[in-house]
Amino acid sequence: RNEALRAIKRFGRTLWRRWSGYHRRSRVETKMNCMKLLGQKLMSRDFDRQTAELQVRIAILNRFTALGIPVTQPVG
Repeated sequence: RNEALRAIKRFGRTLWRRWSGYHRRSRVETKMNCMKLLGQKLMSRDFDRQTAELQVRIAILNRFTALGIPVTQPVG
C-alpha cells in the first residue's frame, strides 16, 4: 500500500492507474460482484451444465449493460 501511495504522489493518480492496471481490475471486481448478485452458487452439478449456467448469467449481464448504455443521435 505504501508503494502505491508513493507512486500516486510521484506520478499522479491517472498514470498510476494505467501503470498498475487498477482500472481493469476495478471493472472486473465490479462485474464479479454483479455475477454474485445473480446467484452465489451454481445449481448444476454437471460441468457442462455449470458452463451453460454461467453463460446464461453472462448473457443476462451483457443485456443489462446494453440497456444501460445511452444511444446518442445527431441533432439537425
